[in-house]
Amino acid sequence: MAERTYVGPDAGRSEGNLVEATDVTSDDRIGPPPLTSIRVLDIGTLLAGPVAATFLGDFGAEVIKVEQPGRGDTLRGSPRDGKPGRSTSWMVEGRNKKSITVNLRVPEGQELLRELIGHADVLVENFTPGTLEAWSLGWNDVHELNPRLIMTRVSGWGQVGPYAQRPGYDRIALGFSGYMYPTGFPDRIPVRPAFPTADYNSAAFAAMATVLALYERDANGGSGQMIDLALYEPTFRITGDLVAGYARHGRIRERIGNRNATFTPAGTFSTKDDRFVQIAAGGDNVWPRLARAMGREDLATDERYARGRDRNDRADELEGLVAEWVGRHDYAEVEAILVEADVPVGGIYTPDQIVDDPHYAARDNIVTVDDEALGPFPMPNVIPKLSATPGRVAFAGVELGHHNDEILGGLLGRTSEELAALRADGVI
Repeated sequence: MAERTYVGPDAGRSEGNLVEATDVTSDDRIGPPPLTSIRVLDIGTLLAGPVAATFLGDFGAEVIKVEQPGRGDTLRGSPRDGKPGRSTSWMVEGRNKKSITVNLRVPEGQELLRELIGHADVLVENFTPGTLEAWSLGWNDVHELNPRLIMTRVSGWGQVGPYAQRPGYDRIALGFSGYMYPTGFPDRIPVRPAFPTADYNSAAFAAMATVLALYERDANGGSGQMIDLALYEPTFRITGDLVAGYARHGRIRERIGNRNATFTPAGTFSTKDDRFVQIAAGGDNVWPRLARAMGREDLATDERYARGRDRNDRADELEGLVAEWVGRHDYAEVEAILVEADVPVGGIYTPDQIVDDPHYAARDNIVTVDDEALGPFPMPNVIPKLSATPGRVAFAGVELGHHNDEILGGLLGRTSEELAALRADGVI
């Protein structure tokens, strides 16, 4: 048999962007990605909604990115890498997407979208609630156009509720979700994570919800349905027992820096060579191993530190001892000693350390895409890994409108003359 592998951004969909390639000598059958038969329309901008579509594209879905003529998705940003409209962010999150330009703010563009909806399995959008309804493209409208369509809607505050019309951004969602208040040090204001955590959480949950809806439709004989996801909700979900702890015990979690209130010693420590190391040794069976690795066998048998609750009461004292020991050693020494002692340890990596790390390499966590204009372009590889039908990165984010002729001409049947007229009128 032959292995089926992705080709470039101009490949047609008849084979799901797959072509016959070299023979496979392994006994394992590697099939096309699991969403190869699914077509997704991505009409959002920036992160949460569009990245959900990116995740679907990673696993084979044909993603058609519908962008505003002239400027495209905001994520394209300012010119970088010598190519306007293709920022590093766009190259990563615009990957596996076919780009077309349609002005959805004019009736002619809205009509093109209606036609595309008739050919789609999924519509992903993150407009302010009510925007699509004003264009007669709300849920009831699209469901009538295509009863099998899954409409995935990501917005700041959700489609309903007293705050639904408010603008929503990652930072706002982090605060509202309860995630941000306990994050940081007690003598300072709450700290926002360095990355748009709420956006990416929402993208992952939206992609999961979309696959669930597709499964219900295709495996259980259901029909299309609407997914309503507010930006704060996935991050609220990962706060775990935050609300339950308050309801049960009246507990409001406060900022304690890098410390874990119920797991001591654990934290971030500075090494002699000015690197940071993470140590997690709060378990009753791990703590003695750390003490011995530090050359403090006396601490391993000291009854004052035998149980977790006792160590938690002496967190300043114990973590001060760990900090002093770490500070006398270079990072490589600390890591080697603690790995040998079977104590959980790890670094706080910068990008250069990530690309040089053998574990990242062994797991193929970074994929290099050969871009025609920019050359080799490294980016995070597809996760999670599936043994039989893995996802793949076919191509990096393409230029604005790269697939207009293929989609608007080939799929919708517009002639070259009609496309020229649409361009002249600013519709595409």
